[in-house]
Amino acid sequence: MENQIFELQYAMDTFYFLVSGALVMWMAAGFAMLEAGLVRSKNTTEILTKNVALYAIACVMYMVMGYQLMYGSGGFLLNGIMGGDTLVADALKSSAENGFNGDSVYSGASDFFFQVVFVATAMSIVSGAVAERMKLWAFLAFAVVMTGVIYPLEGSWTWGGKEVFGLFALNFSDFAGSGIVHMAGAAAALAGVLLLGARKGKYGKDGSVRAIPGANLPMATLGTYILWMGWFGFNGGSVLKLGDIASAHSVAMVFLNTNAAAAGGAVGALFIARMLFGKADLTMMLNGALAGLVAITAEPSTPTPLQATLFGMVAGILVVFSITTLDKMRIDDPVGAISVHGVVGFFGLMLVPLTNTGATLMGQLVGAGVIFGWVFGASLVTWTIIKMLMGIRISEEDEAAGADYAECGMEAYPEFTNTGK
Repeated sequence: MENQIFELQYAMDTFYFLVSGALVMWMAAGFAMLEAGLVRSKNTTEILTKNVALYAIACVMYMVMGYQLMYGSGGFLLNGIMGGDTLVADALKSSAENGFNGDSVYSGASDFFFQVVFVATAMSIVSGAVAERMKLWAFLAFAVVMTGVIYPLEGSWTWGGKEVFGLFALNFSDFAGSGIVHMAGAAAALAGVLLLGARKGKYGKDGSVRAIPGANLPMATLGTYILWMGWFGFNGGSVLKLGDIASAHSVAMVFLNTNAAAAGGAVGALFIARMLFGKADLTMMLNGALAGLVAITAEPSTPTPLQATLFGMVAGILVVFSITTLDKMRIDDPVGAISVHGVVGFFGLMLVPLTNTGATLMGQLVGAGVIFGWVFGASLVTWTIIKMLMGIRISEEDEAAGADYAECGMEAYPEFTNTGK
């Protein structure tokens, strides 16, 4: 009977990892729909191709080397975590020693699956920021390095437990990855955007900013809802356990606070956009909801629901100002990814000490500096090498005609565009 109880805990924690990972994997569809909706119709096929390809590359590279770099499991190709009687016996022994109130026990394969979808999320952030003017194969070359080396090394210094710069002594805390995942993805995106330059016609010589509307706002809205839903796995799964009362309650609170922050972000962005622009700006509201989600990701378990809502609301307001400020700086980000995931990711890290007494402001600042400094610097070097070897920007003619036909040889809406003829 006792052994059956231990097996039940192993099964519950493993199953929870798998379901949470599936929800986070579904976020890949959300990013694809959001980005496809916010770019022009002539660039839709290319952005969809990038999103599917980057997910596949992330899965391969993290399997081949990324997971080992991040968690030090040894060797390549997931040696030592793929199952077998010894692995299960060790897990059950750990469960027997700790009981339901101890640490979570789960299949190593389920842990890999849960981790790899986070890697793909970080890379998805880059995709939207460089949209409409980057070469497809240059982007995919960067994806190999980002998912195989840059992200795993940064993750090893934080979630992987490999001490650097005194992060753990300073009590750095990032529950589900406002900095480790989201700000890291934005840092990589910013490095690429700075080298890439703005889309043609985005900025006037007089300093004016020209709005370039997305082609499909219903699709962008659907993408936001998919991301909102997937975020319950992103944050909820990061509790890492479901098999006891305290953990189950923590999961429920994380779900509640995640939803509250997203709602607060949408409301905050909607109202500040109305004040600034005189209209209800749908794209700003969508980014506001995502900003709320990013902000709460660093610590969704300790705030009250009201605090989570207020944090999200401030994040929604912040992201509107960030998007407009980056435009004034002539940093062209078609989907607002650098603002949503980078600026608000940093903001989320700074919020942690307000409700989590185990974290310190200095630890959060140092942690943010380490993450941004490494990812931005390594990405800038990588983008520069790729630019020297193969170039990173499509030609002016291809940009005018659209990346769909130039990069993929097909168009998403051939009956309406016909740019390839």
